Amino acid sequence: MFTDFSPARLTVSPSSSQLFDRDSVSLSCEEDDSFAGWTLRRNTTTDTRTQCEDWGEPAGSSCNITGIDPMDSGVYWCQSTQGATSNSINITVTGGAVILQSPVLPVMEGHDVTVRCEARSPPSSLPAAFYKDGSLIGAEPTGHMTIRRVSKADEGLYTCNISGHGASPPSWLSVTERPAATAPPSDSTPLQLVPRLVLHLVVFCPYFISTLLMVSLYLRRPTGDDLPVSMATAAASQAEQRLAEDYDDVMAVTTEHHF
Repeated sequence: MFTDFSPARLTVSPSSSQLFDRDSVSLSCEEDDSFAGWTLRRNTTTDTRTQCEDWGEPAGSSCNITGIDPMDSGVYWCQSTQGATSNSINITVTGGAVILQSPVLPVMEGHDVTVRCEARSPPSSLPAAFYKDGSLIGAEPTGHMTIRRVSKADEGLYTCNISGHGASPPSWLSVTERPAATAPPSDSTPLQLVPRLVLHLVVFCPYFISTLLMVSLYLRRPTGDDLPVSMATAAASQAEQRLAEDYDDVMAVTTEHHF
């Protein structure tokens, strides 16, 4: 129902999906279009689509709630005068002794995320056990647990328990997929590759032709007479020299056009 297709983004401070009753909280519509007339709305067990004026203190595009109550648990979102809506946030307010502080916004795949088990009475950071979808996933002496490089498999319903204090309400951890990586643009276009191909051909051909010429002269040399062999060798050397000179001329022209 509440899709994030608008330029507004709802944030909450403190950034936690669970709060103790009588805590204070501030919700804000971070907007790109200040003329859209963004207001805070919510759905709870007692009201539907009501505005901030009915349950909080409006402050521009923000809404402050002092002394929040379990009846304030519900879904909150921003809505413009044209009917556009922001992302939605679920807030749970408990009168119990323990809450689970988890990200109120979806976490992107590959990022680390930390969840904390907080007790109402000090000290708040006590050893805690953490559960996902009802199964124990770890016990931490400091009361907080970090999930490294989250994936869609880490998405689920999380709770925590502090011995002697009790368990927190469940909290849903949402994970979004990482955007697909785009291939970097190629450094060379097809037209830029043509001079390189010509250059390679110019370098290779003279040596190939000179080798063929040497083999041909060698196979055609008369047997038993050293003079024709010497003449053939001299002729091959002259031919190779001419090819080298032609190669230098071609390289000079290619370099001039390439640069």
